[in-house]
Amino acid sequence: MYDGTGLINHGVDLKKPFIFVAVNYRVAGFGFMPGKEILADGSSNLGLLDQRMGLEWVADNIASFGGDPSKVTIWGESAGAISVFDQMALYDGDNTYKGKPLFRGAIMNSGSMVPADPVDCPKGQAVYDLVVREAGCAGKADTLNCLRDVPYQTFLKAVTSTPGILSYNSVALSYLPRPDGKVLTQSPDILAATGKYAAVPMIIGNQEDEGTLFGLFQPNLTTTDRFVDYLQKLFFNGATKAQLTTLVNTYDNGVAAVISGSPHRTALLNEIFPGFKRRSAVLGDLVFTLTRRAFLSLTKAAHPNVPAWSYLATYNYGTPILGTFHGSDLLQVFYGILPNYASRQIRTYYTNFVHDLDPNVGSAAQYPNWPRWDQGKKLINFLANRAGGLLDDNFRSDSYDFIAKNVGALYI
Repeated sequence: MYDGTGLINHGVDLKKPFIFVAVNYRVAGFGFMPGKEILADGSSNLGLLDQRMGLEWVADNIASFGGDPSKVTIWGESAGAISVFDQMALYDGDNTYKGKPLFRGAIMNSGSMVPADPVDCPKGQAVYDLVVREAGCAGKADTLNCLRDVPYQTFLKAVTSTPGILSYNSVALSYLPRPDGKVLTQSPDILAATGKYAAVPMIIGNQEDEGTLFGLFQPNLTTTDRFVDYLQKLFFNGATKAQLTTLVNTYDNGVAAVISGSPHRTALLNEIFPGFKRRSAVLGDLVFTLTRRAFLSLTKAAHPNVPAWSYLATYNYGTPILGTFHGSDLLQVFYGILPNYASRQIRTYYTNFVHDLDPNVGSAAQYPNWPRWDQGKKLINFLANRAGGLLDDNFRSDSYDFIAKNVGALYI
């Protein structure tokens, strides 16, 4: 799925060649099954351990392909971006192998920290119990061994019986990295705040309309009360209705919500059913955009001298209903399907970063200087066909202030 040929060719054109490695790892119930049985067995977060093993393979073998194991950058999009920070935070930030760091830089597209309850939390246990029932293992003395013994297709069907991301539950994920006291010792927000992560230079950013793809599946959530109930039941069991009502009310309501909602900057257009644009704005901010800002604030406080660059992509502005939606960067940046200014600009910045740990080295004559986020909290704006300049990272400040002050209530 992730063919890096176009990226590699761009690096060669810049005379900054690199080697691209895509690591397969277990996902969903194969890699991130929750539950007290999983915790007791020491089998949590297997997907993260697969990723770590992939990095160890790179350390052991990349020199044989002409690579330098001391110059590894890890990059991910969406769940992959979340995994990038998890790799930084694994084992309280110990990213060493045979006495040497496994990576020296990180790039996170549309994802950062996901504050999460432990592996054996009630929500996680409910997922495990559902899989056990669907696999025909309910009532067995050892349900985990039973799951391991069922045929692959039986287990796969049981795992996928839980709600997926493109469903009513949207980004209230059934399977995700959760603290287990060992691999992830605490929730990622705590690890970020306490500096328990490998502090390497990083690029991190978002699409302008991260939530539109996920706001398509809840046409019944037409009022604040319904939306709050949805958030409390499916997302944030530890938050009170009063807290979530306060959060949702930091966003406009009624006609004003249509004008200010997501896809952003589209006035009265794209409200495909009542509440869509408001809900899309909230979901995108909670899981991606404003959580990124909170993450940068925490990491800046923990390790103030480690550079970070941040962006907001708006190159798909005008796309009906979705705008610059979650995942559209794969088409634009990774695959380069539209070989426009944005594609060339971003690929150049990323190649510079991989090569020199600074996106600006070598591109000053062609593309604008991209300032570090701590130098005025500016985002570079990626437009489709021209330079987009800089944006202040202060939009939707009331919503951000609530999220930053109430992270402990917003564990998924």
